[in-house]
Amino acid sequence: MDKKYNDLVGDILDAAGEKDNYSGPGKGKPLPKTNTKYDLFQNFQRVAKENGYLPPWLKLQKEITRLIHTAATEQDIKEINKKISAYNQLCPSPLQKSPVHPDRLDKAKKPGICRLKRV
Repeated sequence: MDKKYNDLVGDILDAAGEKDNYSGPGKGKPLPKTNTKYDLFQNFQRVAKENGYLPPWLKLQKEITRLIHTAATEQDIKEINKKISAYNQLCPSPLQKSPVHPDRLDKAKKPGICRLKRV
């Protein structure tokens, strides 16, 4: 065995005689400097942000905020607390939220208070 790794795509290109004969768009063009300036994770974060990707816990955070501002009944508060429980399982621990209580709902609805503080 002369190869130390499996190269399926390379093998397919070898079989077609195209491995070293690529002449399509992008051949010979330098990579963007941002590709080598940051590490792999930072590049992923940049590309994900540019393409509108949001982690699931951030989507839940936005949904919880929207639900808090429209909540009116005890059932709404129960639904919000279920979402908060799911959010707490997904998000980083310093960003976890405490459950909403009916007596603190008006305070949470005030403009500028989109995060529920831990009690």
